[in-house]
Amino acid sequence: METHGIVLLVIQLALVLVLARLLGFVVEQYLRGPRVLGELAAGMILGPYALGSLTLPGLGVPLIALHEGAVPVSPELYAFAVVGSIVILFLAGLETDLPTFLRFSGAGSLVGLGGVIVSFAVGNLMAVLFLPGISSFMDPGALFLGTLSTATSVGITAVILSERKKMSSPEGVTILAAAVLDDVIGIIILAIVVGVARVQTGGGEIDWGEVGLIALKAFGFWIGFTVIGILAAPRLTRSLKRSRSLELVATVSFGLALLIAGLSELAGLAMIIGAYVTGLALSQTDVAHEIRERTNGIYRFLAPVFFAVMGMMVNFAALGSVIGFGLVFAVAAILAKLVGCGLPALAAGFNVKGAFRIGAGMLPRGEVTLIVAGIGLAAGAIGEELFGVSVMTLLVASVVAPPTIIRAFAGGSGLRKEVGGAGDGGASIQIPLSFPSVAAADFIRARILTGFRNEDFFVGKVDYDRGIYQLRRDDTLITLLQSGGEITLSTRPEDEQYVRLLLLEEILDMRDLVEGLKSLESPDELGRDLLQGLFGQVDEEE
Repeated sequence: METHGIVLLVIQLALVLVLARLLGFVVEQYLRGPRVLGELAAGMILGPYALGSLTLPGLGVPLIALHEGAVPVSPELYAFAVVGSIVILFLAGLETDLPTFLRFSGAGSLVGLGGVIVSFAVGNLMAVLFLPGISSFMDPGALFLGTLSTATSVGITAVILSERKKMSSPEGVTILAAAVLDDVIGIIILAIVVGVARVQTGGGEIDWGEVGLIALKAFGFWIGFTVIGILAAPRLTRSLKRSRSLELVATVSFGLALLIAGLSELAGLAMIIGAYVTGLALSQTDVAHEIRERTNGIYRFLAPVFFAVMGMMVNFAALGSVIGFGLVFAVAAILAKLVGCGLPALAAGFNVKGAFRIGAGMLPRGEVTLIVAGIGLAAGAIGEELFGVSVMTLLVASVVAPPTIIRAFAGGSGLRKEVGGAGDGGASIQIPLSFPSVAAADFIRARILTGFRNEDFFVGKVDYDRGIYQLRRDDTLITLLQSGGEITLSTRPEDEQYVRLLLLEEILDMRDLVEGLKSLESPDELGRDLLQGLFGQVDEEE
């Protein structure tokens, strides 16, 4: 790349980062919407179909020129977006709670599977019925619209449920378990659709046997790398922890995500599959939170770039020709999730209110929608019009989902009967500690966390607003919640005695500390000693 090309790329990244972060902040803080909408809007503003067409003084070229081919931005800028999608899916895999998924796999599997099947069928059917030029359910455009319909992003749902203390409710844990299965099936479907699209766009014919082969390859890659990763991840992290450098652990882990993402692409699948598999394998290690924390800086840089570049691909002229279909498709996709997830929930023991809550919780769309759309556009399977439809679907769902979820979770129980362990969020022991003031609780909490760190626990703050910490070592997991002067530790019954013993040791150490403080001189004398140490002899009259 020539020097002026490098300068242009640097300027593009600077403008994208600044505007995307600013608009994301405004949307999140003042409009109470997901940050991704602001970042997406930044890309639309700066894209080649808007301000990007303006010529930069000094360089004599457009800010973001319209490139020929499937992707309308430069390969260099798009490469940053691709790496951003890998980071996003790697962290999504790290945040996947496999034990929760397995514990509530009964109702969650029914809900997730129902949502995927109905949503894919509705999206595929909408393309065949309403789009000219698409007459087959196996058309790449129809397949990608079906895949788009299956995508779910429950980040918005999780925030709302957490604020209303509904995360551990039967509906809450079922939604989270269903979302895991939804992601797994959705990514496998994406791999199949990418394979089918590559054959058809290359002019070849595809039969059901080849579709089955693609599906088998996708499923085999998924299962194989997941199983190998879960078995190998603890040994890998134990070896890396000997370096006493968590930065090294995080760097090697992210490097593996990039490597497996590349192998996934070479195997004919999407790179995000390899990234998600790597994160999923590492999610069960005791350093998962540390990896998340240290990868967060890369995420905060590349995720806004990804969403902004996706916004740059929106051709406003092309979007105008399908705006009617886009709105109808968005509504159909929302109804498909409500029906596809709600009906299985009824069969799993929820009443109508509970089934509606679960369907509403599966409505939000996010990064996966854009990733699928971007892959389809880059592969030439969909055009700019259908890419615009995907953006409209995300926007409509992001506006409709939050108030629908809030309204759905008002009222009483959503159960007809108890659902396989979901009623209590899983067996755990609560160890409450009460203190006379918030300051005392803050001090004790800091001492407790230090004590667990000294026992080689990895401590991470899960929720920065509500004082929730996760303490993890190997297969021992402890949650610490501070609310005012109250501290509560939650753990498994088999770890209760160990946790109580560590707490007792810290309390005894703190008692010795208090006794030592009591033996100190009076405050006046202590203050005089400190001043003398700083400034020498202090005059008695002073």
